[in-house]
Amino acid sequence: MSHSTAPRMNPLSATAALALPICTAGAQTELRAAALALLCEPGIAAKVEGTRALAVRWREGQVRLDPGSQLVPAQLVPGRPAKPELVAPRLVQQRSMRDQAGRAVLIHALAHIEFNAVNLALDATWRFAGMPPDYYADWLRVADEEALHFSLLQQHLRTLGHDYGDFPAHDSLWDMAQKTAGDIMARMALVPRTLEARGLDASPAVRAKLAQAGDHAGAAILDIILRDEIGHVAVGNRWYAWLCAGTHCDPVATYRQLSVQHRAPRPRGPFNLVARRAAGFSEEELLALQQAAINAAPETL
Repeated sequence: MSHSTAPRMNPLSATAALALPICTAGAQTELRAAALALLCEPGIAAKVEGTRALAVRWREGQVRLDPGSQLVPAQLVPGRPAKPELVAPRLVQQRSMRDQAGRAVLIHALAHIEFNAVNLALDATWRFAGMPPDYYADWLRVADEEALHFSLLQQHLRTLGHDYGDFPAHDSLWDMAQKTAGDIMARMALVPRTLEARGLDASPAVRAKLAQAGDHAGAAILDIILRDEIGHVAVGNRWYAWLCAGTHCDPVATYRQLSVQHRAPRPRGPFNLVARRAAGFSEEELLALQQAAINAAPETL
């Protein structure tokens, strides 16, 4: 079956049951309802600490899973703090990392990425009904680790005399979540395997700049993030491959189609091929990625 004719939906979505509101006791005892409640939470500390606490409760068997329920948000998602101000990407401040103020701007940008990543992982946990239990466990683990990353960066930012929200930020990551809200295959293809995978490519250079500037604490945090993000991209690869197998779609051709359909960012090298291989990209996918970057590059005279 070609991807153009296959329905892009959860293969198990026929098991979906009664739609449930989130503002009930279920938000305390059921995993997907709890993830949605945390996604709706606007408070920074409440969202981050609540996500970490939910992961602990899940590991201890205190939270049940209902993969079939159709949850309905009671408000627009995600819940956001009053700051940072969200602006167009071109208006986000950029500074040299030679001084502390410039490094603070960079650490703030990284913290914003991780805060968005918490929301993205929570959204993947609640939104798509009818998936296997391992899917929800995987995305809760991702949310837990993203919350840790944010906390590490926020603490480091405070040592530089600032806090999260002090600088403007952009909303590109969540834009793609909105585009793929009704299509789990597109979500797996274009959020973890595209946007988050770009972090694998960018991380070594950013880490090197921090270390060169003498910010060894910041560089050490980047080491933790890169290690964990390989696993997060691997989760996206795992479930994208599972969905492709279930609908008899070619992963490479389908990815190309979804990238065009949802106007995903064009690939740009250099690519961290070691990290991408560790995250589960096949050699065929890596060759297609590198060729797409060549095709997207502007011609030079």
